Amino acid sequence: MVESYSKNANHNMRRPVVKEEVVAFMRREQKQVSGGLKELEDFARQENIPIIPHETVAYFRLLMETMQPKSILEIGTAIGFSALLMAEHAPDAKIVTLDRNPEMIGFAKENFAKYDTRQQITLVEGDAIDTLSTLEEIFDFVFMDSAKSKYIVFLPEVLKRVSVGGVIIMDDIFQGGDIAVPITEVRRSNRTIYRGLQRLFNAVLNHPDLTASLVPLGDGLLMIHKNAENIVLPD
Repeated sequence: MVESYSKNANHNMRRPVVKEEVVAFMRREQKQVSGGLKELEDFARQENIPIIPHETVAYFRLLMETMQPKSILEIGTAIGFSALLMAEHAPDAKIVTLDRNPEMIGFAKENFAKYDTRQQITLVEGDAIDTLSTLEEIFDFVFMDSAKSKYIVFLPEVLKRVSVGGVIIMDDIFQGGDIAVPITEVRRSNRTIYRGLQRLFNAVLNHPDLTASLVPLGDGLLMIHKNAENIVLPD
């Protein structure tokens, strides 16, 4: 029994923001995962562990095979599904993944030992606010799938460690559509997330040195392209 994610966890990311029949089509018709990734996908569904949905999986396959990044940073390992997916489709990449949840770290270590056959993945334990500053690598691709309210907190440190021309993707930024309504219509328990995401959008969507795009896959992706060396975000 996995204790980290209860049945009462934030379910906004499971509220479709695209027509349900279109989501169902994307999940049904696009190539399915297999092998170890299939085992992890089934385990995540059984235990209510949030991993990227299949439409995002298909998109990441294309991104990895097109971009072929050499150095990847992931914030939010969970059971290791996304890191292993990226490793499979970017076989020359070195991946550093950060997580602070002891239970998820335990699962991820087991899964990396079993499925990371090329030993591409390094797991760093601890809160990203602390561990980001210890990283020496410069990354050309970053995937953020952690506490949504902390994206704006982590972003300045992430930008310091991304090469010019690098891409950052943040997951679950639509919150089931909550981000498009007034805060008074958002459940009180989700308002911290709402405020953090609004700060994020205000900082990056019209930034002169960043190119940003909102992509309606899963619960929404925010994609950012870094266009200059030193990025200063507004307060």
